Amino acid sequence: MDHHTIPHDLLAELRVLHRERPDALGADLPEHGLTQLTGGRNNRVYRWSSPRGPVCLKLYRTDKRDRARCEWTALRHLADHGVTVACTALWHDPHPELPAVGLRLVPGRPITALDTPHAALQAMVTALGQIRQVPLGPFASLGRLDSASDFIRRITTTWPEQLHEYPDEPLSRDMSRMIARWHDRGDATVLAEPAPRVLSHGDGNLDNWHWHDFISTIYALDWEFAGHSDAAYDAAELIEHPSARAVEDDLWLALLPELGVDDGQARRRFAAARRTAALRWLAVRWKRRDTNVSAFEQQLHRTRSLIAGDHE
Repeated sequence: MDHHTIPHDLLAELRVLHRERPDALGADLPEHGLTQLTGGRNNRVYRWSSPRGPVCLKLYRTDKRDRARCEWTALRHLADHGVTVACTALWHDPHPELPAVGLRLVPGRPITALDTPHAALQAMVTALGQIRQVPLGPFASLGRLDSASDFIRRITTTWPEQLHEYPDEPLSRDMSRMIARWHDRGDATVLAEPAPRVLSHGDGNLDNWHWHDFISTIYALDWEFAGHSDAAYDAAELIEHPSARAVEDDLWLALLPELGVDDGQARRRFAAARRTAALRWLAVRWKRRDTNVSAFEQQLHRTRSLIAGDHE
């Protein structure tokens, strides 16, 4: 068996476990040569000691997006266009119950785990520029996860419905007023305007970027949410992702031209997207307002400041 051969017997045994003892997949499986890796975001990710050397094996959550096929397609598309920051896809088994992909393991640590996260920023921004230059190809009709329309729908529909379940909480009224102020700024209208499409990784979490300090090389992982987007929105979603707090805002903003936000129209769209993304993350933090008070209060302060225009 070489690296590009689907391990059908192993996957069949894992699917039996998935049906009969699904919790068993949430731990190391030494009898199968599998060591669990972190950061799978609802998927099962392992280091597999295959007969031909170590491989990253991913078992995917099944939903309407078809995450396994999306990642497989993205990685092959990027490789076809000479993008080397993405890991190599070895094989894809599109099983309807538990799809799987085999990937080449990459070295390094997530940017958020570095002592000096900013050391990897320039390499990441350069890589994002290369990715934006890749033709949309198979992603011409598939948008990224957490697009502007996704965030706007959650802000205007999903979150207000949740707030209405707590009518007597002063915080609910405060959040509703903030949604109204965001609406009055017209950000949804700005984000509905057409913008040039670019290929997007689809997830601003800095944990998806691994930096290998010894060889000064960066890698982008987890492409299951890839799709088309636009440069200004992607820059805002990246900078407002909670993981981006590992880097000072001034450093991020200095890199805007290299992130594709290089004229007045793009900056207008970026500002609207930034407020929208911050408000969406506030909604996420609001759901855990009693269990993670500090994170909620920090996001509340940041979102208020952005909507008030303090960062413009």
